[in-house]
Amino acid sequence: MTEERKVADSLVETVHMVRPNHLNAAGRLFGGILMQWLDEVAGMVAKRHTRSNVITASVDNLRFIHGAYKGEMVVIVGKVTFVGNTSLEVRVDTYSEHTDTGMRYPINRAYFTMVALDENDRPKPVPRLILETEEEKAEWEAAKKRREMRMQRRKEGF
Repeated sequence: MTEERKVADSLVETVHMVRPNHLNAAGRLFGGILMQWLDEVAGMVAKRHTRSNVITASVDNLRFIHGAYKGEMVVIVGKVTFVGNTSLEVRVDTYSEHTDTGMRYPINRAYFTMVALDENDRPKPVPRLILETEEEKAEWEAAKKRREMRMQRRKEGF
């Protein structure tokens, strides 16, 4: 029987407080720090889905929509959007949560391609993904297009 998991089974949400040591020279959250947090979330999502070690193969559509500032809470939410044979796509959304209202404002979105590894650090098959909602089905279709673009870029040497 083929293993399969729901999107909700591997959902990860983390919260970070932006501290002075996280700031760049302009007084905003340093992009490299945020990228580290995003990669960690993508890795946790992929580990939950595959129940194995994983590596980051690529990052697509890393968009910085808005900055985050000292004292703000940064909420990062990751979920599986697509699975291939040995790889999976993880969507990671980042929000600034305002403590006075509890409202979340989007500041970043990225798509990570993660590869599952066996005990010899070789790619291994990943569990299938159960799509339960129309949103999950739409995300799957969009992920197929992103995958095709990645394959085309690789073919062209990018």
